[in-house]
Amino acid sequence: MSYLLTTLMKKREVDSIIRDTIDKVLVLRFGRSTDHICLHLDDVLSKSVREVSKFATIAIVDIDSEDLQVYIKYFDITLIPSTVFFFNAHHMKMDSGSADHTKWIGSFQSKQDFIDVVEAIYRGAMKGKLIVTCPLPPERIPKFQLLYKDV
Repeated sequence: MSYLLTTLMKKREVDSIIRDTIDKVLVLRFGRSTDHICLHLDDVLSKSVREVSKFATIAIVDIDSEDLQVYIKYFDITLIPSTVFFFNAHHMKMDSGSADHTKWIGSFQSKQDFIDVVEAIYRGAMKGKLIVTCPLPPERIPKFQLLYKDV
């Protein structure tokens, strides 16, 4: 299903989509099209495209692209899939109860969960917020362990 979504392979493409997406949430899924969790997330994203099209744009970023390593390092993409949100070129953060507010790690359980999260980010961004609270109940938020090097 990821063939329905724009795939970004170059830094220039990511730069321009971040810069050119105005008054909409930009959803960037970082991952690999061969990973089964990424494929599940891509399925959720592609099924949601129509419903969120008025307030969001969705694209896939291939983390194996050599040209994109600057973004992989900048957003500390160590677990995949990782989904990063922007609004008017500002990185949007979300408090989902984990230590990392910079990205969503893992897949969404359902299309509606994804739509709810993007809508919350959009509403918060329209009010000038750079961080929003996750609208999903804790049991529907993927759990993961953050491992810190040299701690």
